[in-house]
Amino acid sequence: MADARVGPGMGGRVPIAVVILTFNEARNIAACLAAVVEWAAEVFVVDSGSDDQTVALATAAGATVVTHAFETHANQWAWALAHLPLTTAWVLGIDADQQVSADLRDAIRQAFAGDGPAADVCGFYVTRRQVFRGRWIRHGGYYPKFLLKLFRRDAVSVDGRELVDHHFHVTGTVAALRGDLIEQNRNEDAIAVWIDKHNRYARLQARQELAERADPDRADGRLFGHADERVRWLKARWRGLPLYVRPCLYFGYRYIVRAGFLDGREGFVFHVLQAFWYRLLVDINISELQQDRAQRAGHS
Repeated sequence: MADARVGPGMGGRVPIAVVILTFNEARNIAACLAAVVEWAAEVFVVDSGSDDQTVALATAAGATVVTHAFETHANQWAWALAHLPLTTAWVLGIDADQQVSADLRDAIRQAFAGDGPAADVCGFYVTRRQVFRGRWIRHGGYYPKFLLKLFRRDAVSVDGRELVDHHFHVTGTVAALRGDLIEQNRNEDAIAVWIDKHNRYARLQARQELAERADPDRADGRLFGHADERVRWLKARWRGLPLYVRPCLYFGYRYIVRAGFLDGREGFVFHVLQAFWYRLLVDINISELQQDRAQRAGHS
């Protein structure tokens, strides 16, 4: 196991590797890297063929850039963790539009001071602060959002069945760190970019949900477990709700019950698009996929 001390042996750096996935992230990568290159022992960027200045900016900032073709986020992370020349026992896995806040940086330093994390701790949750078109989305149940982002390499896994998002899973005890991971995708300040991306994601999300319905192994999770277990439990309940009704219920819950209306004009746009429009689009795609399957079954 790598030395867990923060001291002269690491040049005062924290003995973790930061790994970042990129594709055309020239608007985001500089802020992302500036927040980690001065204190992390290693910084890797896994790029999937950017044709903007992403690679040049990452290289200039001091990151080691590796190129690998993209399939899904989960598969890209699995490849990165298996093939990058990582020398540290711990990894902080973030996206290019995420930035480690000063408070989170200090919390990571403190966690790795002295003898480092307890031997049984295999991962840390951090709180995500979502910024949409310059507005911090503080309400609607969207903050704090707990993400497992810092983990031991020998205890982590990703689920290759996830087609849209990715989640890191660890075997062992998890803890939490104070301080926010700020997520602000400057590419999506142009609303057409946000809509185009989520239009693609909706089709993938529909495929994933139908696969989850058919797979009893995905019906795990606990309401009173850790953050990811609660999410899995809630998703199982979500899959049982009627199509087309559930986006309406979810938007009402987010915008009214959880006071999303307090997020102002940009918050209104975000909650309508993310809580209603996107969820409705997923349901429409599920209906289309079900119809396609029924037609193919009828012709077989």
